[in-house]
Amino acid sequence: MSSPETPKQQPQTWEQAMLEKLLMQVYREQRKDRNAKWIRLFIWLAFFALIFALMNMDKSGTGANANSLMLAKKNDHTAVISLSGVIDSYNDNATKLLEGLESAYKNDKVKGIIIRADSPGGSPVISDTAFSEIRRLKEQHKNIPVYVVAEDVCASGCYYIAAAADKIYANQASMVGSIGVISGGFGATELIEKLGVERRLKTAGENKGMGDPFSPETPEQNAIWQKMLDDIHQQFINAVKTGRGEKLKWQQYPDVFSGRVYTGTEAKAVGLIDDFGNIYSVSRDVIKAEKLVDYTPKDDFATLLGKRFGTQIRQEVKETLSNRQIW
Repeated sequence: MSSPETPKQQPQTWEQAMLEKLLMQVYREQRKDRNAKWIRLFIWLAFFALIFALMNMDKSGTGANANSLMLAKKNDHTAVISLSGVIDSYNDNATKLLEGLESAYKNDKVKGIIIRADSPGGSPVISDTAFSEIRRLKEQHKNIPVYVVAEDVCASGCYYIAAAADKIYANQASMVGSIGVISGGFGATELIEKLGVERRLKTAGENKGMGDPFSPETPEQNAIWQKMLDDIHQQFINAVKTGRGEKLKWQQYPDVFSGRVYTGTEAKAVGLIDDFGNIYSVSRDVIKAEKLVDYTPKDDFATLLGKRFGTQIRQEVKETLSNRQIW
């Protein structure tokens, strides 16, 4: 009995060969797409893991690194807290400053505190809050001196805060002072008249629209603004006199409260600062604790990210919409 013959394989037609190639190409593309999706998913997971790690770093409330914090618990040192940038609620300067002070006061190895100041000033309310709180904390911890070291600039609201310190040091070229108050704005009433624009502003209260750039300002409203500026200025002057005491030679230099800025050399003659120095010389020669530990609270990652991308937009919007600001 003969075995059955194996059926002969029919040769592929060109249509079948083309179809097979197309199917293989589709399979490869789908496989690449699946791999790409897994890679993208992995990248996103790694990104979120990094954000989570950064947001949970340094819960100590200070800017010191781990080695510095460990050393700070064992050795005498000088606490450094930075006061930088415009003093406003966005930068939250007063809160950071006070948190740093409270953290430093809790460590019995802190022999003195330096506020490292580099700021053009800012809000009089935030400045006064910081001034008052520094003096309150100083009263509770009389054995730990608080010094301000002015770097490039310590003017206006920054100097308001600095006046609360036991002593103020600066470089000969530092810009110090600016004990005054400023309010800025613009008026465009003539411009809109030339453009044929009619301003329709509805208010309840004759001074409710005071400061509107497209409405004329009356002498009465000018007087109101000036009274507010004078009140805030006097508050500033009183704080500086209280903080500096007899060191400030304001009777010999009557323009010290005129809002002008002094170099470090001039500021020493006037009594706005006590001496020349930097954070290293003050910690070494005055406090006698050369080791510096940064107690400045850090922003969390989300805040840092928001500041990096939002600062410029926020500033432009603020300048556009705020026709009057008091600094």
